[in-house]
Amino acid sequence: MAASRDRRATESEIEVKPVYTEEDVAGIELELPGDFPFTRGPYRDMYRGRAWTIRQYAGFASAEETNARFRYLLERGQTGLSIAFDLPTQLGYDSDDPRAEGEVGRAGVSIDSLADMERLLEGIPLGEVSTSMTINAPAALLLLLYELVAEGQGVTAAELRGTVQNDILKEYIARGNYIFPPRPSMRVTTDLFAYCRERLPRWNTISISGYHIREAGSTAVQELAFTLANGIAYCEAAVAAGLSPDEFGARLSFFFNAHNHFFQEVAKFRAARRLWARIMSERFGATNPKAQALRFHAQTGGSTLTAQQPENNVVRVAVQALSAVCGGAQSIHTNAFDEALALPTERSARVALRTQQILAHEVGGTDTADPFGGAYFIETLTRELEDRAWELIERIDELGGAVAAIEAGFVQREIEDAAFEHERGVQSAERVIVGVNHYAEGAEDEIELHTLDPQSERRQIDRTKRMRADRDGAAAEGTLARVREAARGTENLLYPMREALAANCTVGEICTALREEFGTYDAHQAP
Repeated sequence: MAASRDRRATESEIEVKPVYTEEDVAGIELELPGDFPFTRGPYRDMYRGRAWTIRQYAGFASAEETNARFRYLLERGQTGLSIAFDLPTQLGYDSDDPRAEGEVGRAGVSIDSLADMERLLEGIPLGEVSTSMTINAPAALLLLLYELVAEGQGVTAAELRGTVQNDILKEYIARGNYIFPPRPSMRVTTDLFAYCRERLPRWNTISISGYHIREAGSTAVQELAFTLANGIAYCEAAVAAGLSPDEFGARLSFFFNAHNHFFQEVAKFRAARRLWARIMSERFGATNPKAQALRFHAQTGGSTLTAQQPENNVVRVAVQALSAVCGGAQSIHTNAFDEALALPTERSARVALRTQQILAHEVGGTDTADPFGGAYFIETLTRELEDRAWELIERIDELGGAVAAIEAGFVQREIEDAAFEHERGVQSAERVIVGVNHYAEGAEDEIELHTLDPQSERRQIDRTKRMRADRDGAAAEGTLARVREAARGTENLLYPMREALAANCTVGEICTALREEFGTYDAHQAP
């Protein structure tokens, strides 16, 4: 009975033994960092050569206000930009669309047109910084706007560095911010791959995201399996479009969640690299090490933040970020401690930034590659996560791949079941959440919260209406007709979309043109 009561396991139901020995790692061989299958990291010298990029995610209200936050973070040592877009932008609606009312600038910055992107990036030298954009359904449009702004700065497309998330499959799985059905969405995704090959060779064309899958309630095993299965689907679509795995594979990146179980998260990141190397070499015949080696951005777990005793989140974030460091992340975002309550204040954003800087400069985070490599517990967890994730990937294969599994609702149901089990454990207090179901207190101390200017939405709407009234209407309509024509055919959509954006067509207008050709996706009508 005592042994049963003392059973420990991760949320993926991987049992944790009281002690691990040499017997547990029999048959495991450790390669050097930078060597196939890259378990210990994609680069030989890892952080000794270059520390991870500190990429704090930001975006709210107007382009000007977000620009000010970017400058604030860059001045304090941030090394890369990460843009959060508001919900209307993510769904392809302009600020003056009635469906956008009340959401403009709330959960990110509102970008309707080229003029908005110019204001967002004003004074930021795009040839010197790398930028990540968390945008999916209209990802191609925001990347094109970024390229047009750079062109206005005199920066060539070939100089631009960054990542566009462009991961539409996880929207059907976990977030719901899709526009078109899965198959036309995959066309836009692979068109972006081809466009970047031709014009933006240094740009990462997709950030295949497990982060939102984990936020939706998945286990670590599910996060691994579903993310990599989506990666397989993107690779298959790219190959079908005539692209080379050795070429497009070198520009793929991944986005994982850094969650609470420190040791499991370190092992998860290591297992992800090992699995992906196997997938790229065995399934797609990639021989380019840059195509085989998984590179990833990590963000600390937003769903782990609590509104109760929010200062506890500082500790959670630091430990989660340390797991990403020990797991070999290429860039990291640390959440602010007040994000369960509101958008971050400048103070909380600074604490989040300083957390990464302390890990880099005081804790020894950059001293050695794969610091837990060879540890009996970590190596056993890595193998266990790899094996269980591979079993789940094979189940998805049997269903016809990630797209078919999503259309059948399999992936969504698996995550829903895991989320239910987690919540059941929290409600029963079997799963301890400090300050929530254990060690709770009565009255909470009030903390300063960020507030949005209530007039910022009206200013954005008025600005978009003025831009639309002042532009050459005939030229704009002509370019929209070209977008519709391209959508009906097979040519790369990004070239006519670029012309439309340069003619001051809006994100919403172009998405509307594509809706008319592709239709929209309704999850309630899916199986």
